[in-house]
Amino acid sequence: MTTDPEEIPLRSRSLPLFNPHMPSFDCAIEASKLPPIDAQGEAWFFQARALDNPQILLQDRNPQQILHFTRLAAQRNHWKAVLNLASYYVEGTDPANGQNDAVELVEKAMNLGVPAAYDRMGTYYKNATGVRGDYTRAYALWQKAALMGNPDAMAFLGKNMGAAEDNPAAAYWANRPVALQMLTCSVGQGNGDAGYFLALKLQIPPLRESTKKERELAFLVLHQGAKLGCENCANKLSLEFGHPRSMAEMLAPFIDRARAERYALLGDALFFDSDRRFPNLDKVLPLPPATLPPWNGDRDTLVRAAMGVTPVASLNIPVIPPNSSRFFVPPELVLRKTDITTQAPRAPYEGYWRPLTAAKVPVADNQHRPIQPGLYKQNEPFSRFFIDDTKPETLIPEVTWEYWVTAWHAEDVVEPRAPMHLIRHVPRPQPLLSLGANETCSKTGTWQPWLPANHPMAGAVNQHWRQAWVVAGQPFPQPKADWWLDIPATDITWHLMDDAPVDINRPVPKK
Repeated sequence: MTTDPEEIPLRSRSLPLFNPHMPSFDCAIEASKLPPIDAQGEAWFFQARALDNPQILLQDRNPQQILHFTRLAAQRNHWKAVLNLASYYVEGTDPANGQNDAVELVEKAMNLGVPAAYDRMGTYYKNATGVRGDYTRAYALWQKAALMGNPDAMAFLGKNMGAAEDNPAAAYWANRPVALQMLTCSVGQGNGDAGYFLALKLQIPPLRESTKKERELAFLVLHQGAKLGCENCANKLSLEFGHPRSMAEMLAPFIDRARAERYALLGDALFFDSDRRFPNLDKVLPLPPATLPPWNGDRDTLVRAAMGVTPVASLNIPVIPPNSSRFFVPPELVLRKTDITTQAPRAPYEGYWRPLTAAKVPVADNQHRPIQPGLYKQNEPFSRFFIDDTKPETLIPEVTWEYWVTAWHAEDVVEPRAPMHLIRHVPRPQPLLSLGANETCSKTGTWQPWLPANHPMAGAVNQHWRQAWVVAGQPFPQPKADWWLDIPATDITWHLMDDAPVDINRPVPKK
């Protein structure tokens, strides 16, 4: 974070102009570029998301509690919380803060190197939200975000760059190869809406009819998009299976009203809550030629079965008692060192900071013990330390403060986390079963891919929406072929999370 008032704000610095005819596009992954996530901050963030659950009636939600937990998470540098807090400011949820405050928050995230913040700032310039409207700058920021790896910016630009001919007034350009690359990279990072745009460009290419291979790929992309929470993808597949506009160019292999009904109900569920994900879609709606399992006709039964799962233990939310010591760490958490340091006199943001001498060794206390990381609030003055036995007392020179984040105990334990309403809690099968990515699945069930916490792509893989329903005897999904991510398959281990049989035909309990 810059503290120099004369330095040009990051949002106003010169950027390369948007080039809709860029010759190529390299797929960068946003998750590999994000600041370290503090586990305590993420627990608060999930708490805020749970309180802002769309399934709770608007009049029953508590905006102040949502703001409270979002702000706590934002103070710990949780980048999603920072951007959500900015959204609340723009929406007027917090009357004490407005559009200008939202801009400052988003710029804070830009300074942290968050690609999504560049995408958000582009939207602010387009809509004149707290800044002077400037379409040219908006597109330059969206281009910057896409090149940094933001999937939302890729989806937006990719949608607009695959036209038959240029029409700048309508924001369309003819650069189909790069458009497909952007959309593919975006889907690979979990953006379902990009799957819808990609499928449309495959089904309706400019100036010619689509090939059978393109239609088959579009069909698979729509199914993947539905898994990733794309309402339009689910609705499109419902139409393709139920009422295709053209029998000659339909994407589905045949008419199937039963499949159409299930996709339609999942689309309805996504309309009411766009944050849902259905990684276990193949459990209840496998692609042909697999047969559909029997179903009781209840939407909630279908939706819950398609959701991701996690062990019950992941519900724990750490608590910091009032008036606790600066060095208190909730028992569920441990501290993990980052490569972030500062020599500022105050904490740039809330977190655990440890003082180091000029020799990069921990400062010692008056009993010659290394001082442990302590919790400082944002802008709180750092403690001062003196050299022993000096008269008058002399400050230790050139103290550097090292930033530490909280992490869950044994953070490589496979426990995907998400807001409570977006994930289904189940007991994990015992004994634990794990297999390599190149092995054949030995037991039908929900499997979670996992990378070590220090792997640069862990944030892109260790997510509940990355799960897969795999049938015994089948291969596991492959990163390059199925996710379009350049990760060696041998880096990934698959873990069985739920082996409950397909049972969505039980009678619905009477209320």
